[in-house]
Amino acid sequence: MNSIVDGPEEIIKNSIKCQRKLINGYPGNKKTNMKKFGEAQEPMHFAISLTGEPTIYPKLGELISELHKLGKTTFLVTNGQFPEVIENLKELPTQLYISLSSTNKNDFDKLNKSCLKDGWERLNKSLEIMSKLNTRTTIRITVMKKINMQDEKGFAELIKKASPMFVEVKAYMFVGSSRQRLNKENMPYHEDVKEFAKKIADLSNYKIIDDKKESRVVLLAKEDYKNRIMKFD
Repeated sequence: MNSIVDGPEEIIKNSIKCQRKLINGYPGNKKTNMKKFGEAQEPMHFAISLTGEPTIYPKLGELISELHKLGKTTFLVTNGQFPEVIENLKELPTQLYISLSSTNKNDFDKLNKSCLKDGWERLNKSLEIMSKLNTRTTIRITVMKKINMQDEKGFAELIKKASPMFVEVKAYMFVGSSRQRLNKENMPYHEDVKEFAKKIADLSNYKIIDDKKESRVVLLAKEDYKNRIMKFD
């Protein structure tokens, strides 16, 4: 039985429509910057992530291409379970993220609970593919206290395999439905994240180039450079 999926044009049109609906109350506030409000009517940056695994969407490549034709940027976040999709994209996203939370098959099976028997192998294949891609690439590690804040060497080896442009080490946050699975004690402080990130950096020949205490996130790269932060007109 064939599934009917939304086309790229419909997704883009309705995403913009929802954005406008979301912000439609702001003009009533005297403090609202109307220039910024006007700009927000036409969002320019699209994160393809959060709800489900985006690489399952059969028209992902078309979606990315269509967004780029419209002058938008694309940020694809994947769990790496479908390496063939990443490898066969005709047009790469502006930035590709692969989520990483474990360093071995046993921990991967416990934490990620992939519905695919070869999930660990698929993730590693995706990391290998990442090393060959000509776009901005990022490994995103969500660290959870008392769960995966160990084996810095294992994380470093996976980072070497993927050779990403950036590595984000960010704290698990005790919000939303995750509160049904984890505890507040699993949420590390920024100092914990930074200390753990430093150990990973030293073992993988990366270095800390930025961090944000309020977000409990640390950014690693092999070297910082002038145009690291993307500029947009």
